[in-house]
Amino acid sequence: MGLYFIKGKGWRYDFTLKGVRYTGAWFKTKSEAKEAEAKRREEIKNPKQIQDKEAKEKTPTDMAFLDLVNKRLDYVKAYNSGEHYRIYRYLAKRWIQQWGKLNCGEITGAMIQDHILERSKVSAYTANKDLRYLRATFNYGLKKRLITSNPTEDMEFMPVEKRVKYVPPVEDIDKVIEVADPDTQDYLWAIRETMGRVSEINRLTWHDVDFEQRYVVLYTRKKRGGHLTPRKVAMTEKLFEVLSRRYENRDKAKPWIFWHRYWSTKEGRFKEGPYKDRKKIMKILCKKAGVKYFRFHSLRHAGASIMDGNNVPLGAIQRILGHENRRTTEIYLHSIGEMERQAMAVYERARKKSHTNSHTRNMVQKKRIRCGHLTLIKY
Repeated sequence: MGLYFIKGKGWRYDFTLKGVRYTGAWFKTKSEAKEAEAKRREEIKNPKQIQDKEAKEKTPTDMAFLDLVNKRLDYVKAYNSGEHYRIYRYLAKRWIQQWGKLNCGEITGAMIQDHILERSKVSAYTANKDLRYLRATFNYGLKKRLITSNPTEDMEFMPVEKRVKYVPPVEDIDKVIEVADPDTQDYLWAIRETMGRVSEINRLTWHDVDFEQRYVVLYTRKKRGGHLTPRKVAMTEKLFEVLSRRYENRDKAKPWIFWHRYWSTKEGRFKEGPYKDRKKIMKILCKKAGVKYFRFHSLRHAGASIMDGNNVPLGAIQRILGHENRRTTEIYLHSIGEMERQAMAVYERARKKSHTNSHTRNMVQKKRIRCGHLTLIKY
């Protein structure tokens, strides 16, 4: 028992503790065998402490930045909208060009600050978007216990000049729809009459349309947790007319209300499916109609402003737009309501009255001074 050497094999330890025999072999030196014996005795006496220590040692405290970005992209693709994933991937390519060969722990706040300042040369909005997505990426790593710190934690967003978003007048929207081809006209009417997001209209299928009760079901991922959440939107007469006509003329093999044939570079062949992005078409249509450029999203703002201007309750507007937060809905309401107009009218009347009273008092005072002066001279 104890430590001993066997020729051709090496050193080993052999001891008994609480009636149980423990051995270990083969060590190159006596000191290695002695150290191993002491460690084994400690494990037997304090098993929980040793397990916690080993677990702590196995917990990763850093990882390659490239791996973290890819894990975050996989998460966003699974839990968020396609548009959100597209933006994330676009920004991630820039990050990888700079820091793709580094571990997360090697990326400092100063490095990110330089990157944000460079992006601010495009605009403050661009810089802030980059910072927001970077911060979310590092926070994801912290939450999953892949890293131990977030280098963006103390960084502030760039100051921006906030402006009222342009909301096209009804006349301009009508002009744009008028110059579009029949299929695009229906597409624009669907957005305009539901005030839905483009992604929601692209996702529409005939299963989402109830002609009997006259409503459509729109689905969005812009909810907490990334769940695909439905909401019902009542059909207007115009939308009922558009969808009824398309239903009669539909291709029964296609479940989507709006779809197209396109070339898939990934598969190297033509495919048929719902739209994903139609950004370019609005520039073409606005130019053709001779109106100021606006995007699909402006149709939501325009619809919300019309409802607000006609005293539709804010809660109803919020539900139609599919907003979780009431404050988000308020951002959409750019129209000047009747209450604001009445308030300004009250201000103007009060100002004019105050001006008139002031002018009258001044005239009386001047008259008194003149009269007093004449009396004084006469005397």
